[in-house]
Amino acid sequence: MPYGPWKKKNKATKEHLVENEELSGGHAGAGSPGKSAVNGAGLPPPPASLRPKLVFHTQLAHGSPTGRIEGFTNVKELYGKIAEAFNISPPDILFCTLNTHKIDMEKLLGGQIGLEDFIFAHIKGIKKEVEVYKSEDALGLTITDNGAGYAFIKRIREGSVADEVKVICVGDHIECINGRNIVGTRHYEVARMLKDLPRNTTFTLKLIEPMKAFEMLEPRSKGGKPGNDNKIGTGRSTLRLRSKGPATVEDEPTEFDEKAIKKVDDLLESYMGIRDTELAATMVEVGRDKKNPDEFAMALDESLGDFAFPDEFVFDVWGAIGDAKQGRI
Repeated sequence: MPYGPWKKKNKATKEHLVENEELSGGHAGAGSPGKSAVNGAGLPPPPASLRPKLVFHTQLAHGSPTGRIEGFTNVKELYGKIAEAFNISPPDILFCTLNTHKIDMEKLLGGQIGLEDFIFAHIKGIKKEVEVYKSEDALGLTITDNGAGYAFIKRIREGSVADEVKVICVGDHIECINGRNIVGTRHYEVARMLKDLPRNTTFTLKLIEPMKAFEMLEPRSKGGKPGNDNKIGTGRSTLRLRSKGPATVEDEPTEFDEKAIKKVDDLLESYMGIRDTELAATMVEVGRDKKNPDEFAMALDESLGDFAFPDEFVFDVWGAIGDAKQGRI
């Protein structure tokens, strides 16, 4: 799809809402430029007076007393508060779910938390190493990340190469691919690395599964279905976490937001093998007031140029946003 005079840039002038850095040492992940160790976004943290004075309840998903946390503005700070409440290390936290202790990929904590939501933190459990024979071009894995440097498996397609390897499970953090440590590597880069592995070869994955309580042990899940509609949060307002600036309390997403974000997230999975509601939400925000695909493509390149989205994907995203505006989805 031609876009007139628009040309892609090599670097984005803005950053995605979720940072791409290792959990320790403040070093950038593979393939990404280094950022300030202050808060991972190159800016000092906002003053305490600007941070929302909201209290959330939290537990460790495998079982713990209930803790109370407050005063965080992004995912990394949230993990730090949870770690402090339970006397664990922030890098021990793989991801969080909202209002369920189960490994439910449709309830993942992203960039928004309902003011009445209960936060469950899933921490590192058993380490495992598995050899996989790549008999097809696609492994059948959908990858996402936790916003703090850990990529993990969000979905396993039924009947796929990965589905045949029963020790690979939804929720597993991918720590290494063929001996290469990928902590700090963004989900789309991990998906690309897996896709680029040669067909008809064997490769090795080092995985870390979330810790489970005895009563939580159950048959392996394939992950949530793409068509499962789940609203973000349970209250009328949500806390929006940002990588730059203070968190803000916003109204619950509109019907347009929910439908457009879900459709764009589906397109991310189809084109790139990832799911990321915050990335999808950012793209919807960029396209909300744009009048044509050229204008949208240029704005998208300004804000998310590092992703190097293909032209056909950008056009489909523009179409999805337009369909949501017109009530066609």
